[in-house]
Amino acid sequence: MIEKLWSGRFTASTDAFVEAFTASVSFDHRLYEYDIMGSIAHARMLAYVGVLTEAECTQIVEGLTEIQQEIARGAFNWSVALEDVHMNIESRLTLKIGAVGKKLHTGRSRNDQVATDIRLYLRAEIDLISSELTRLITTLAEVVEREAETVMPGFTHLQSAQPITFGHHLLAWCEMLLRDRARLQDCRKRVDCMPLGAAALAGTSYPIARHYTAQLLGFDTLAENSLDAVCDRDFAIEFAAAAAVLMMHLSRFSEELVLWSSAQFNFIELSDAFCTGSSIMPQKKNPDVPELVRGKTGRVYGHLTSLLTLMKSQPLAYNKDNQEDKEPLFDTVDTLKGCLRVFADMIPTMQVRREQMRAAAQRGFTTATDLADYLVRKGVAFRDAHEIVGKAVRYCIEADCDLDALSLDVFQSFSALIEDDVYDVLTLEGSVNARNHIGGTAPSQVRAALQRLRTARL
Repeated sequence: MIEKLWSGRFTASTDAFVEAFTASVSFDHRLYEYDIMGSIAHARMLAYVGVLTEAECTQIVEGLTEIQQEIARGAFNWSVALEDVHMNIESRLTLKIGAVGKKLHTGRSRNDQVATDIRLYLRAEIDLISSELTRLITTLAEVVEREAETVMPGFTHLQSAQPITFGHHLLAWCEMLLRDRARLQDCRKRVDCMPLGAAALAGTSYPIARHYTAQLLGFDTLAENSLDAVCDRDFAIEFAAAAAVLMMHLSRFSEELVLWSSAQFNFIELSDAFCTGSSIMPQKKNPDVPELVRGKTGRVYGHLTSLLTLMKSQPLAYNKDNQEDKEPLFDTVDTLKGCLRVFADMIPTMQVRREQMRAAAQRGFTTATDLADYLVRKGVAFRDAHEIVGKAVRYCIEADCDLDALSLDVFQSFSALIEDDVYDVLTLEGSVNARNHIGGTAPSQVRAALQRLRTARL
């Protein structure tokens, strides 16, 4: 039977079911790299302040390095009886190097140890996620450049509203993703705070050098209060909140891809590599990737709610409840990385059906606002211009034609101020080029915005 590292206080063995029920090693073993990193830094700090000798520190570091290699090559035997990643590694260390291994835990607790591990893990994952976000934005920017002049209908209420360029539409997605990346990078600042040294809850009586440990681990700041240090999970909740917003954006993105790839829109075609077929309908090509990303959004929302609920009634300081923080956090990270990767891989393969987009932009009276603006420039008050154009649109609906199909005589029946130059206003190119200001849909502005994005924001 494996002897637990805390067994001195107990006279009876842990119930077998309770042992399995309370163990976390089945999922927290993924923290092993960060647990060993933190332990090596802790050992070096103990040697730095004289609690360990240099020889003892060397033994511990070499033993931990060998354990990391064992785990990496799949040769490590994880034991549920040893509960978690920390005790599994420490127990193995003691087996490898003897009694010196038992000195590693001097001046720390599993409470500050796990808090440190999670922060090291999440800091690294935020960097990876930010990198994948940058890859997706860069990929979108390439499509923006290619589609800067492609005209499509812009929608409100999913009704054709005004002509825009596809490049302009894609830049809206870029803006969302840039905000997501900024949120994650801001969250990282609060992740990058070292709790190690708080021990169980009150600190330690040993002469530790926390700044030295933080320097070894690359932490920017130290947790200032030992109670808060061991039980704070705000950083995980904040990450989950940023992840939920990011997934909401990817879900909106997915919804548009699903709509646009349908026969009813036919604006785009997704590569076969990112679609599947039907088991009964041979003609089907289903946009499974965006649909699944849209579905996974609810999963991340659930993890955010789970973490908030987990923490809402906990007294200070550490409680066993906090073992439940890891699975939702790990799955949020995995889901985010997977969704970003598949999007960044899929977008370059998307075929844009420019003629279908253009044809759709010509339907639904999308230049009606341009006609109203035309009348305003002729001196008509906007509300009056709005009413005049509304009557013209109603006439077109009854006559089953578009605005640019009306003769000048018919136009002048609505307003004598309308002249031959109105037809220039009613073209799709005339409409998009008229929005020639920062943030507008004009191709020249799309290219300028793309240049700013590439030079100053990526």
